[in-house]
Amino acid sequence: MAYYITLFSPDTYHTFTQTERSISGFRENQKTQANAIKKGDKLIAYVTKLSRWAGILEVTGEYFIDNAPVYSDDDVYTLRFPVKEIAWLPLDQALPVDDEECWTSLSFTRNLPRKSTAWTNMVRGNLRRFEEEDGAWIESYLKRQLSAPKIFPLSESDHRKLVTLTVKTQESKEVEVSVPVKEEQEPAPTSEKDDVRESIRVQAMLSRLGERMKLKIWLPKSDRQRVLAVWKPETDSLLTTLPLNYDNITLKTIENIDVLWIKGRSIVRAFEVEHTTSIYSGILRMADLMALQPNLDISAHIVAPAERREKVLQEISRPVFALLEKGPLKESCTFISYEAVTELSAEKRLEYMNDKVLDEYQERAGDLD
Repeated sequence: MAYYITLFSPDTYHTFTQTERSISGFRENQKTQANAIKKGDKLIAYVTKLSRWAGILEVTGEYFIDNAPVYSDDDVYTLRFPVKEIAWLPLDQALPVDDEECWTSLSFTRNLPRKSTAWTNMVRGNLRRFEEEDGAWIESYLKRQLSAPKIFPLSESDHRKLVTLTVKTQESKEVEVSVPVKEEQEPAPTSEKDDVRESIRVQAMLSRLGERMKLKIWLPKSDRQRVLAVWKPETDSLLTTLPLNYDNITLKTIENIDVLWIKGRSIVRAFEVEHTTSIYSGILRMADLMALQPNLDISAHIVAPAERREKVLQEISRPVFALLEKGPLKESCTFISYEAVTELSAEKRLEYMNDKVLDEYQERAGDLD
């Protein structure tokens, strides 16, 4: 028996709570992770934004694909597991990650400072496997909450996060959006040179990852020499011209994207690497690309430090990006942390994989809203 995480936004938590809680749904692009899950394995429910453990669901059979709406009219969670509820708690009884007993008990938090965000890689995406000792501890605690509940009151900030904001598209479809509040605290300023140096290192890692998967790499001319000081191509993977056929405005936009993975005459993945002092330029460039070429089918990613996760996902979900002709930006642009890139770089079998492996490391605003 193994433990895996299942993510709920406050919204999907409330929707799931009102059902029989017998079906747990995921996106179809998570088939690779789903194939590893067996009958008897357990899903640990984590509520995003509130950072709370809310339930345990036992898998009772193999997954199946079903397009019939369950949780909404445009239900995207069509890969579904039959499950049995072991524990499901009200939000004010769900266990906060930063509760002292929880923080000091879990292997991925106990050795970290209390304000650290390094642990959030463990909850970056659905169906990530947990260490057995961590899963067993969370299950034991949540079961204890069923018989002797301890109340963890929701703060004023928590209550604000429970409010869902939506806008209507031209097709009268309601799309969830985020409006960052003015008083949000930015991270303490760091040396600009350190920021740039780190972003170049990450560009180099992404280039090496693509090369190992036998893809061609494009780097902006303004960054190329600095990236090549870190990444030494072992093949002819670095392109000097783009093999793409678009109008001049589109090509100028594409040429300035931090890293492109290209196969044949198609862009496979596009990455904007943002350092801690700014996350806007890359998001705007991705939005420009989607606006200029609404029929372009590529996977776009904003790559930034883990502590910038919430800020990036909020910005991707802004109302202005929800009204693109192609559809909301958050449906085609995801977040990947620097730490996730480093972790993937340690994968020894990359030469036998394709770019789909990145789906296990990305975080989608639509799943976390």
